[in-house]
Amino acid sequence: MRAETVQKNDNQPPKTFSAADIGLILKAAHFAANKHKSQKRKGGEASPYINHPLEVAELIWNTGEYYDPEVVCAAILHDTVEDTETTFTEIEELFGLRIASLVKEVTDDKSLPKAERKALQIEHAPHLSEGASLIKLGDKASNVKDIVNDPPPDWSEERKHDYVEWTKLVVNELAAVSPPLKEHYERNYQSAKATLAKQAKKIRD
Repeated sequence: MRAETVQKNDNQPPKTFSAADIGLILKAAHFAANKHKSQKRKGGEASPYINHPLEVAELIWNTGEYYDPEVVCAAILHDTVEDTETTFTEIEELFGLRIASLVKEVTDDKSLPKAERKALQIEHAPHLSEGASLIKLGDKASNVKDIVNDPPPDWSEERKHDYVEWTKLVVNELAAVSPPLKEHYERNYQSAKATLAKQAKKIRD
């Protein structure tokens, strides 16, 4: 039996996905949920960490209208190596070389200082593959939203502002892979800027 998904973009032909494609996505979601099961987001609500990679994957598929099951799987898995004990070898054995390569493209080297890691994200952004660029764009759109809706309680207004502006530097260097997803990021970015400006003004007053 095959499950059919119709492309939203009228310029793209409908594409049919196999049960194996859907099974791979579910396998990635199950794997990531287990790996992140004890982790929480940094926001005040301390929501389950798995909410974030699932949101990134959903943004790529529904907002970005980019229907590649392997990219969606990599989005779901994108923080497993960086933030858990997962290895690239483990991902390759379970999900294949392409998915492992996509995860590797968007994984920071945690042995480096944070400032260097952030600078390298800007430097590497223009050289990411299409799939990795989509994951990076979805990741930044999700994180910018959370900075306003559920910020880390211990972050100062300056730190939140600096983070939002840093995401813009990264996104500006990404290849133009999905106008709808880029527009979604831009809306989140502008909303975050406006909200943070109001908060800063309130503090000054």
